[in-house]
Amino acid sequence: MTEIIDKNNLPLHIAITMDGNGRWAKKQGKLRVFGHNHGVKAVRDTVEGAAEIGIKYLTLFAFSTENWNRPDAEVSALMSLLISTIHKETKTLMDNDIKLATIGSTSKLPKKCQKELSEAIEKTKENLSMTLILALSYSGKWEIINAVKQIIKNKISFEDFSEDIFKQYLTTNNVPDPELLIRTSGEHRISNFMLWQIAYSELYFTDKMWPDFRREDLKDAIINYQQRERRFGRTAKTLHE
Repeated sequence: MTEIIDKNNLPLHIAITMDGNGRWAKKQGKLRVFGHNHGVKAVRDTVEGAAEIGIKYLTLFAFSTENWNRPDAEVSALMSLLISTIHKETKTLMDNDIKLATIGSTSKLPKKCQKELSEAIEKTKENLSMTLILALSYSGKWEIINAVKQIIKNKISFEDFSEDIFKQYLTTNNVPDPELLIRTSGEHRISNFMLWQIAYSELYFTDKMWPDFRREDLKDAIINYQQRERRFGRTAKTLHE
């Protein structure tokens, strides 16, 4: 489908809620971890596909603050998978000229995980084709509260406070807001993801479970996005005046 994607109308930033690993595994009579492992294949193919299409920023919601409440065995398995995946996929990032970045309360991650992340971020920091952002130990509410705390700490005056000032204290302060938010698995929820940033994002929901998601599905989402008229609160008439 690449040929029918308008390269002059690509979303600069796509965010994806990778949902459905556990249910995908359950349907096959497997443990949830089986689904998480297969989800890595979807990550690799989607990231490479996004870079191939020409997307500049791709954010993947990998682990939320609420996910810490899952059973200890599953959390431990997820952290181990994260460590091994980052270690294995750094070469893929380098081969595709992709920079790695993170958002979230990453200080809560295991030390070994933090180390792998830091090393991969350092190694890929000069890459230019695309920035891959992993949302880890992240939630939209956490980010907003964290920004408010920093604003208070820095004693920003009431008179100086503005939307632009607030955005400077978000973890995405150097990243454009996503024009397209994709969620897999048939759920139609935001689930506390980038609450500030998606104010005018186009939302795209697919019934596919994350382990089955591939670059062709990403292309379908982009084509759907390109068929929409983004008004930003204006009417169709004033939009074209």
